[in-house]
Amino acid sequence: MAISSTLTTSFKKELLEAKHNFLASGGNSFKLALYTSSATMGATTTAYSTNQEASGTNYTAGGSALTNVNPTSSGTTGFTDFADLTFGTATVTARGCLIYNDTNSDRSVATIDFGGDKTSTAGDFTIVFPAAAASTAIIRIA
Repeated sequence: MAISSTLTTSFKKELLEAKHNFLASGGNSFKLALYTSSATMGATTTAYSTNQEASGTNYTAGGSALTNVNPTSSGTTGFTDFADLTFGTATVTARGCLIYNDTNSDRSVATIDFGGDKTSTAGDFTIVFPAAAASTAIIRIA
């Protein structure tokens, strides 16, 4: 079982169908859910599922809402990002996560492998997104 870091194939197709809106004001609501090392997620993941989702104190199934950062571009790359997300005073272990569109049928956007289990014990479990730039943003189309 494995989690790979990728934009999902269904997300790429759905962009062409205008099913995802990343605007900070008036856009869709996106969430991030945590998953255990038993999860299998990657390019073929199409939607949020509770299967192998992490559980623990101060972590709720479905994860937590993300704060959108308005899409922009630089050179020939369009990109968007999210504000960092913290699950406060959490006791949880996760191997990766799923970003999904909570407004639009929980459609998948991206799966992310943390490279190993990450754990917090009655502390903050923080997802730090890379800088919102053409070569680093979490979602970028070149």
